[in-house]
Amino acid sequence: MKLVGIVILLITTMVFAQSPVEKITPQLNAVLENSNQTEELLVWVYFTDKGNETEKYLSKPTTVVSEKSLKRRAKVLREQKLITEMDLPVNQSYIETIIAEGFRVKQKTKWFNGVSGWATKSELMQIANVESVKRLNIVYRFRKDDFEEKSLDDSHKGMKDDFSKPDGINSFNYGQSFTQLDQITVPDVHDLGYTGEGVTICSMDAGFDNLVHEVFNSMNIIAMWDFVDNDPDVSQGGSHGTSTLSTLGGFKEGNLIGPAFGSDYILARTEDIYSETPIEEDNWIAALEWADSIGVDVTSTSLSYLDYDPPYPSYTWEDMDGNTALITIAADLAVGLGIVVVNSASNSGYNPDHNTLGAPADGDSVVTVGAVDGSGIRASFSSVGPTTDPPGRIKPDLMAMGEGVYVARSFSSTSYGYSSGTSFSCPILAGASALLLEADPSLTPIQLRELLKGTASGSNNPDNLYGWGIIDTYSAVQSLLTKTEKENEIPEDFYLLQNYPNPFNPSTTIRFSIPEKSQVTLSLHDMLGREIAVLLNEEINAGVKETELDGSDLSSGVYLVRMIVNNTQKSIKIALLK
Repeated sequence: MKLVGIVILLITTMVFAQSPVEKITPQLNAVLENSNQTEELLVWVYFTDKGNETEKYLSKPTTVVSEKSLKRRAKVLREQKLITEMDLPVNQSYIETIIAEGFRVKQKTKWFNGVSGWATKSELMQIANVESVKRLNIVYRFRKDDFEEKSLDDSHKGMKDDFSKPDGINSFNYGQSFTQLDQITVPDVHDLGYTGEGVTICSMDAGFDNLVHEVFNSMNIIAMWDFVDNDPDVSQGGSHGTSTLSTLGGFKEGNLIGPAFGSDYILARTEDIYSETPIEEDNWIAALEWADSIGVDVTSTSLSYLDYDPPYPSYTWEDMDGNTALITIAADLAVGLGIVVVNSASNSGYNPDHNTLGAPADGDSVVTVGAVDGSGIRASFSSVGPTTDPPGRIKPDLMAMGEGVYVARSFSSTSYGYSSGTSFSCPILAGASALLLEADPSLTPIQLRELLKGTASGSNNPDNLYGWGIIDTYSAVQSLLTKTEKENEIPEDFYLLQNYPNPFNPSTTIRFSIPEKSQVTLSLHDMLGREIAVLLNEEINAGVKETELDGSDLSSGVYLVRMIVNNTQKSIKIALLK
């Protein structure tokens, strides 16, 4: 009987084993039919599993991702599921097996358990015979929309007085960048003391060719990688990344200030502007996985992809359903790990017959950004929805200024100019998102997006031209700071919320939360860290609490409030203005 069982098992295995031909997708097969034996094709090779060492990684999560990544994931995942097999590296022995068949590796993707690279038709047929190989598919190639900077320098001559910041109103002198930030009330949020501190942002773009520009002098860049050339030099590939990064987190008073100039930055070059077959999606996915492992909170991508000239396979507007383009699937996966993914809608304008989106802007969890001008009128180039999955989701989600935006240029370390495109509305909104995360680090990506929608200019009447409208960052922050919480509702973590009002004169309210009965110390310090006064030092029951600070005896200036609970320390900046 045992022998019969073994024979039956072998027969079953032979019947249901996947044949090499079945492993090749119809899309790749169509390309193979038109290819000769020596032509190299860029393809995905997906594997069946992660091998036999999965438990080694799962038992030690920090061997896979950083502590910061785990903390971010804890907002959206159960403690037992902070990492899964999806996060584990691709099995190296599987990779070496297909290399032995002639495969040349380009990128790896742990989320999709595969590699991209080049192989000939005959080599691919041999690779399809490898037992650990699950599926082979073409890497889709794209024709990107025109996201190059459109100079408006000449048309804006003589308009400086219209675009510069009025004197004596806000904490910083925004120079010519005042309009793009004031439209979404960022200066008011900066006045509260928020700059994006503690938030990590990844900018995925073409080349960052002028990081010596004065606008980046104070930027804290914690990691850089070129996924096109596979090296740490991100300066290749033109000036597009330089300009978008400056609108996101640059800081040069009197010239240009980005919303999140206090954040930490990860820079990833994913776009090859020099190639006749522009960017492949594998660069973007690899960059996203890398940023996740470091602990990114927000991604900003001023690129969008749709179709490519024949004979290459391409995505079309019909594929903008949130579930077809691989980069869209990756973007939604990232949101599921607690990352706020912000992407340009595209620059294809309005079409009465169908959407004009480009992946991954079609993602149901992606914050898709359209563009308006300085007066709040939709820019004619700004792409529109709906997506094609029934009944059709509204896209874009939100709007920010993308026409006539003041940016850093690559001509010198002090050059600036004006540019247009949803390329620039995207980083502006991503920077605003970082301010909200600083105000409330517990916000999940979906909560943050819904908060921005609910406080935007068109929140009561969204459509596919404006989405939910132009964001109002200050209203969104205020809704966080002033939301009512019952004393018997127990918070999930320790928080020190921003004081209100801020700036203040002479008194202000400081709110904090603790998840359990604890000894709490609140102290006031000057900007050199010297303690001025102890505001509170006692055992406090769990809940949301508040205390008043009277600044009658203090001089005007910026101070620090520090909270110490057990081994946890939090601090905020407050401003007394007499």
